[in-house]
Amino acid sequence: MTQNLFHPAVDTPPTSGEPRLRQAFNSRSISAGVVAALFGCTGPALVVINAAEAGRLSNAQTVAWLFAIYVLGGLISLFLALRYRQPICGAYTIPGAAILSASLTVIPFSDALGAFIMSGLLVFVLGVTGLIGRLMHWLPMSIVMAMIAGAMIRFATGAVDAVVSAPLMAGAAALSFFLITRFSRSVPPVLVAGVVGLVLAYALGQLQPADVDIAWVMPVLTMPTFSIDAFLAITIPLTALVIGAENAQATGVLMTEGYRPPVNAMTVISGIGGVLAGLLGGHNANIAGPMTAICSSEQAGDDPRLRYGAALVNGVLFALFGLFAGLAVPFILAFPKALIVVVAGLAMIGVLLGALQQAFQKGGDCQIGAFVALAVAMSQFTLLGISSPFWALLFGVAVSWLLGELRRERTT
Repeated sequence: MTQNLFHPAVDTPPTSGEPRLRQAFNSRSISAGVVAALFGCTGPALVVINAAEAGRLSNAQTVAWLFAIYVLGGLISLFLALRYRQPICGAYTIPGAAILSASLTVIPFSDALGAFIMSGLLVFVLGVTGLIGRLMHWLPMSIVMAMIAGAMIRFATGAVDAVVSAPLMAGAAALSFFLITRFSRSVPPVLVAGVVGLVLAYALGQLQPADVDIAWVMPVLTMPTFSIDAFLAITIPLTALVIGAENAQATGVLMTEGYRPPVNAMTVISGIGGVLAGLLGGHNANIAGPMTAICSSEQAGDDPRLRYGAALVNGVLFALFGLFAGLAVPFILAFPKALIVVVAGLAMIGVLLGALQQAFQKGGDCQIGAFVALAVAMSQFTLLGISSPFWALLFGVAVSWLLGELRRERTT
């Protein structure tokens, strides 16, 4: 089973030898990898820190948490990108960190760690048994793509809000992106946008180290314990988020860009990452939807076979951030949020266009179900601690089933 599970599942030419690996590192892939890493190491890191503060964790426990999810997330990126030559990125579930802000106020951190480990085990079992692969094969592609578009559209709307809130810095970054796209194919537009934005941020005095109460200390391990309350409140929602949000998003965006992602292997790795992260003091390290979207987009290069270089860059930066989290957090958070948001939104344009085109192509199946999935994924709807992408898939399939769209699709 293991041999089949981790067999490459993408139709790409042989990538034997170092030359192909060197070709994967070019200006476009490097810039996309840096953007993905900056996105993952800024706002999401603050979400984790806020959750740690809600649970009254010590600085050493907080550093251990960041170490676990960023180092393991980086290693996941490196392993999967090298193994499959696909831009598959590892990180952690950001919504999962958000729900922990509430859970850790009533559940001891040691019980939470036990819940993280149990979540990793559940994800691992789902991957080894092949259930997730069969489910993704069964799900109507139009509904999956609509969910991707709905979940990722907030990057586009966030970019607009960023330009409104910081018109000079974010507006100049966006303008430079479109000008480079129009007049040059050799220069990465997303890199130019980032550089222009940083120069203006510096000139405007907006690059200030964040005032974060986290010191340079050695991480400390906490012994996990297990309880039914933590299983129900943390394990179940985290498992659903890893499978129904992060892995599903990453799988969908990879399909949008023409890859055949190794769904079962991605699930198994997410399970292993969840168990190891729990043992080290953090919540699930798994496949990352947003970072995979950035690294698999056309901004990472014209040749899809070489875009895995962006995932490698992202993986290295993630691992370094985790290793030096105590020192790096204040400086990473110094980057203006508006700049990070607008650059990430610009990098998502190709992914969004592809997802929308595949979801709502003329004459396609499950169109109403796809529209429901789009609307739910765009909303802020949560239920049982599980965010909207999971429910978008569920409600979209349910509506298509009620309308008979699923039956029509299966018979065509």
